[in-house]
Amino acid sequence: MAYNIQIAVDCRNPHQLADWWAETLEWAVEPQDEAFIRSMIDQGFAMESETQLHKGRLVWRAGAAIRPPEELDAKKPQRRLLFQTAPEGKTVKNRVHWDVALDGRNKDEVRKALEARGATFLWTASQGPHEWRTMADPEGNEFCIA
Repeated sequence: MAYNIQIAVDCRNPHQLADWWAETLEWAVEPQDEAFIRSMIDQGFAMESETQLHKGRLVWRAGAAIRPPEELDAKKPQRRLLFQTAPEGKTVKNRVHWDVALDGRNKDEVRKALEARGATFLWTASQGPHEWRTMADPEGNEFCIA
C-alpha cells in the first residue's frame, strides 16, 4: 500500500511562503473556499481575526498549502506542502529538508534566480561526481538544488 504525504512547514508568513514555493516548484497554491470560511464565521465556529485577505481573497490566517497542478482537484492529493504559522522563528539548522531536482538545468543559474526571489545561498557540497547547492528559502528553511 502506497502512502500519500503532506509535509508541514512552520513559518511566520504562510501565504507568502506558499506563494514562493509554488513558484519555485512550479506547483499551485491550493485555493481556499471563501464561502466556507465566511459560513464558519457566521455560524460562530471561527472568528474574523482567524482570517486575512491575501491577494484580494479571504483565507485562513494560520496556513496555506501547495500541490502539483495535476493534483489540485484531488480529494486526497499524493503530495502536499502545508505552510502553517508558528509562534517562534527558526533558530537552528533544519533536521529535515528537501532536495529540488533541476532535471539538468544549470545549478548556478537556478541559484541566482532563487536568490533574486529572496533565497539565500548557504554552501556547495559534493559526493563523488554529484554536486549540489544548499540554499535557504526567504524564512531560512534549508533546501538543496541538484
